Amino acid sequence: MPRTEPPAPRAGAAPDDRFFRQIVRSMRNGVIAFKRDGTLALMNDEAYRMFGLTRSDADMGRAFAEVLRERPAVIRVLAGAFELSHLPNRAELRLPDLNRVVGYTLSQVKDERGDTIGAVMFFKDLTRVEQLEERERLRDRLAALGEMAAGIAHELKNPLAGIEVMAGLLRRQVPDSTQAQALLADIMSEAKLANAIVVEMLEFVRPIRLQVERTDLAHVVHQSITLAESKVKRGNVEVRVDLANGLPPIDGDLNQLSQVFSNLLTNAFEALEGKGHVTIKAALSAIEVDPAMVGPEAAPIQVVVVDVIDDGPGILAEETDKIFDPFFTTKPQGTGLGLAIVRKIVDAHDGRIDVNSASGQGTCFRVTLPVVSAPAWFK
Repeated sequence: MPRTEPPAPRAGAAPDDRFFRQIVRSMRNGVIAFKRDGTLALMNDEAYRMFGLTRSDADMGRAFAEVLRERPAVIRVLAGAFELSHLPNRAELRLPDLNRVVGYTLSQVKDERGDTIGAVMFFKDLTRVEQLEERERLRDRLAALGEMAAGIAHELKNPLAGIEVMAGLLRRQVPDSTQAQALLADIMSEAKLANAIVVEMLEFVRPIRLQVERTDLAHVVHQSITLAESKVKRGNVEVRVDLANGLPPIDGDLNQLSQVFSNLLTNAFEALEGKGHVTIKAALSAIEVDPAMVGPEAAPIQVVVVDVIDDGPGILAEETDKIFDPFFTTKPQGTGLGLAIVRKIVDAHDGRIDVNSASGQGTCFRVTLPVVSAPAWFK
């Protein structure tokens, strides 16, 4: 029986290969492919953008660990492509330094004989989706907490006010007893603190109703400094304000935004204990929009990024993830609701707040706010 020769390659194979490479390069999802020896075979523009890297034609053929050396978390995922018996079909990867969450699928590439010759990673930026899901989870928790806390707070406010008034009346009746005066002063002080906690709790669980208008951020910042100085002693803390020229007004509630930055400044003043520096910086930036959510022609969203930076003692690494949780505090007299309220107000403005800190290295709170309110993003 005559031997059948394999079909000769078609003349159009090379153009087809270029066409498929252009498809991958134009995808809205990130793609990284590498060979069995670990050398990079393909990495599209979206992958470079998502990982904050600069494209170079010399990257192809280099070890993926070298090209992605700035992203060790990604390298660890790719390095397991040939070691795991079951590769993740849907998994998430968090990149804290980029404030990004990536959803990915990892697959092995096999030849005609079934031998593994490489691997490919498909991934998508889930940061916006993660933010929306976290916001919904927070709203659910707040709804349940709100019903309980509102009832408790209402029942507590009147007795606390009564304790404070009666203690004040009793002080007048024992003016000559130093010991009684001191005890009654402590009672009044503790009653005021308890009442402040109740008031702050009510503020936290109450739905935020924004009075949105075109708001000048410079006005917000200067009003926030004044408010913070009325809450705690500033001492010798130097406050520097560095606002970029030409900042546009944003859609926001002047009073609510002032509360956000006054709370952040109050925390900074307390951490610095009367000496040090606080810097408030603001600049215009843009966020790339996921085309799958708003359409392929969507323009980047203009945002104003405000950093509140202090050179204080910083925050312990194990506390960084908890500081926005309700009732978490490291202060002896703290309520643990200040930053929770800050985050709630920022979320109501469709913004986001991030913190970057380390023990002994100061703290930076970054607030990102859209120039135009969210409903206009999807028009």
